[in-house]
Amino acid sequence: MYAGPHARTHPDRPAFIMASTGAQTSYAEFEARTNRLAHLLRAHGLRRLDHFAIFMENNDRYLESCGAGERAGLYYTCVNSYLTPDELAYILINSESQVLVTSRGKLEVALKAIAQCPRVTLCLVVGGIDGAPPAPAHCRVADYVDATAAYPDTPIADEALGTPMLYSSGTTGRPKGILRPLPESAPTEMLPLFHFLNKLWRYRADMVYLSPAPLYHSAPQAAVSLTIRNGGTVVIMEHFDPEQYLALVERYAVSHTQLVPTMFSRMLKLPEVARRAHDLSSLEIAIHAAAPCPAQVKEQMIAWWGPIIHEYYGATEGLGFTACDSAEWLAHRGTVGRVLLGDLHVLDEAMQPVPKGQPGELWFKTATPFVYFNDPERTQQSRSADGTMSTVGDVGYVDDDGFLYLTDRSTFMIISGGVNIYPQECENLLITHPKVADAAVFGVPNEDLGEEVKAVVQALAGVEPGPALEAELIAFCREHLASMKCPRSIDFIDAMPRLPTGKLYKKPLREKYWTGHGGSRIV
Repeated sequence: MYAGPHARTHPDRPAFIMASTGAQTSYAEFEARTNRLAHLLRAHGLRRLDHFAIFMENNDRYLESCGAGERAGLYYTCVNSYLTPDELAYILINSESQVLVTSRGKLEVALKAIAQCPRVTLCLVVGGIDGAPPAPAHCRVADYVDATAAYPDTPIADEALGTPMLYSSGTTGRPKGILRPLPESAPTEMLPLFHFLNKLWRYRADMVYLSPAPLYHSAPQAAVSLTIRNGGTVVIMEHFDPEQYLALVERYAVSHTQLVPTMFSRMLKLPEVARRAHDLSSLEIAIHAAAPCPAQVKEQMIAWWGPIIHEYYGATEGLGFTACDSAEWLAHRGTVGRVLLGDLHVLDEAMQPVPKGQPGELWFKTATPFVYFNDPERTQQSRSADGTMSTVGDVGYVDDDGFLYLTDRSTFMIISGGVNIYPQECENLLITHPKVADAAVFGVPNEDLGEEVKAVVQALAGVEPGPALEAELIAFCREHLASMKCPRSIDFIDAMPRLPTGKLYKKPLREKYWTGHGGSRIV
């Protein structure tokens, strides 16, 4: 999030605005704050290619924390702000972070984690440290504003390009740090992938980007960084609320935004009067990714917002990248686009190509090189035997026109009576039911078939879960899907364990059904 040139050319323009308060931070102030933190990190001993971490909710100091790393040649790890102390400690240790930036609201969790992390010797706290629990002896805890105020607001002498080292979501196992080679270049430069995205989505100096997602995730990280580099204004939502989102589009004449499908669903289920209450005509590009979008949901969004919706598919690892606009999607309903970066191969279990139209595991001749940091074993597991291709375990197929369709993750595939069933199709259908807020589908033990299809559903507020709703939803599935793809039973849950990034944390849901049955196939 390098803002240097724009702090000189339009210092008073808002770099970002906090949605809940309307508080604005100008480019001049953003530049000064970022420089102060960069000086502090240097003074603490961090040199180019060293690591620090950020663990906090969306707030008005998040972007400068990233920006300091980006101009000091550092790897900065933005950590899921919902993690437990042990989960945070794992990432701090694995990433070799020396400094942690956190918030007063997350400090208790942070201190419990730091107690396990002797390498972390400084913890900066946004929001003050009054009344904070005692810190581990090896780590100094300081108020963020007080600590940075002592340093100059001018650039450090040895500026260099830094970049995020983000972690996989951990939905199928321990999260993995995704490390990309970092060239010795000035922070005015960008990695090649960002040049590509900048052109694809038509970022520009006078754009206004609405960010409704957690800033620790790779997609908002990239979008917000590009907006700042172009001299635009970012509106940061602390938490997503569908009505507030629509109001913000109108208030700030938002031109660009990026969402996840659950946000689409929540907006579509608003009362009609709420959906029509705000002027959305400023929107030019609305991007979505991160999780599969039910086709019916996307069709309704295009009908509502017009042909401005763009979709992409690409793992944080940067293996490859596909994209499509609204017209392409409508002509190839359900696609995630054509390959724009990388060389895609759809292979069977024997690593042989499958015919077009048939699903297989997606392997890319990697568009951007990466390794899993401090994890050579899982780096090797993600590679083909000859080392030329990589995968994250997604399954899909390509049609005759070269458009890719995702089926599911290979780890979530259900094998029932020898038949392979991908549960995403049933999940996508259930989410469209007017009484369903969210749904998960997976395999559970069956003595005869090996596995059978199970659904877990979060009912919409005001809807009574129980046998009547279960029967209604099973009948709904059977009306639209082959019987083998439909759940044999449905359980209900108060809140689905879906990450704020939109990804469904399916593993803990499924594991309880496999207790005493030798464990599930998810590792």
